[in-house]
Amino acid sequence: MGWWADRKKKKEEEKAAKPVASEKKATTVKAADGGACECAVDKEPIGLAAADLGPLLPGAPPNGKVNLAIYWAAGCGGCDVSILDSNERILTIGDMANIVMWPIAIDGKEKDIAAMEDGSITVSMINGAVRNSENEHMVKLLRKKSLIVVSYGTCACFGGTPALANLVPGGKDEILDYVYTETPSSAAFQKKYSNVKPTIPQTSTTVPEGELTLPLMYDTVYSLDQVIDVDYYIPGCPPMQESISHLLKAVADFAYKGVALPPKGTMVGITSKTLCEECPRKKDYKRIVEVKEPYQVDTNNDQCLVDLGILCLGAATMGGCGAKCTRVGQPCRGCYGPSPDVQEIGSSAFTAIASLFPVIDEDPLMGEDKVDEIMSQIKDPLGYFYAFSMSKSLIRRSVKEGGQ
Repeated sequence: MGWWADRKKKKEEEKAAKPVASEKKATTVKAADGGACECAVDKEPIGLAAADLGPLLPGAPPNGKVNLAIYWAAGCGGCDVSILDSNERILTIGDMANIVMWPIAIDGKEKDIAAMEDGSITVSMINGAVRNSENEHMVKLLRKKSLIVVSYGTCACFGGTPALANLVPGGKDEILDYVYTETPSSAAFQKKYSNVKPTIPQTSTTVPEGELTLPLMYDTVYSLDQVIDVDYYIPGCPPMQESISHLLKAVADFAYKGVALPPKGTMVGITSKTLCEECPRKKDYKRIVEVKEPYQVDTNNDQCLVDLGILCLGAATMGGCGAKCTRVGQPCRGCYGPSPDVQEIGSSAFTAIASLFPVIDEDPLMGEDKVDEIMSQIKDPLGYFYAFSMSKSLIRRSVKEGGQ
């Protein structure tokens, strides 16, 4: 019996153990409307509610402003933008904190941070993965200067989309060669301007005015805690307003009232359930006989996306986001990372999906050829099951035969 079948049996046993007349019986579900929803099974609120931040921040804390640094490593920038989701309180954060570094918003220099005393930055929020030598230098510098480091967003927590580059067998050299010689626009440029040798950025170039340098790109993309010690984690691509409210409340309570911070290692913004358990869609645990994309199926209903043949990673993903993607008909891709019950989100989700193939001994409906046909419909298995978590996977990166 497969993992999913075991899960179905467990759910049925739990359901049978509940009072028949319970008002918690699954009934009507508000879904796909963007409003407040309840779980189909037990009517608990879906996702994490925003923290009550109370009135606007009342000027400087009693012991003076805290120092806050925000750094953007290898990422798309969405995490930086998400910080604005603190709504009107963004206008008063300056009353609580001196923002000593935030490259997207203020003019801050690396040398200014280096000149600060160790531990003089109260909180550093770092988003993005560690992709090159500059990323590594800055996160190590901020760790040295900071009392608290927050791994902010999926790329910082798990490697995110940048870590899919770990699957390129030739590493950075193959990536740079493709980008600067094989893409149509680059190939046209090289053909027109580089007759002898392709022009590819170097880490050091001497010009009449002096030496120009660029960061060294790494073969492997790392999550933040694979490079420095991290105190707190906030997953999400990007983190949601609810998560940000809990972080802001914790910092404000600490700065104004001396309230102790959460235990080191706390992941902010998650719940105790998986996303699948929070998803309001009705689950019938149907067999998968054909893999489909969302655009191929009518998802404007309350049916489980997996029951419709759409691969969804909700069963192995930590809850807390409120199932915003699945509620509007898009499958979970795992940006909240693995649930505590699984070691690795990609293989766990793949196992859950594969257990729905009708190949179990008690009820075989297809042979290996049909299984191969179904599997071939998954166009990018590694990219699909490890879209956000390659740095924290057991695979980590492509290797050559012999373990190199």
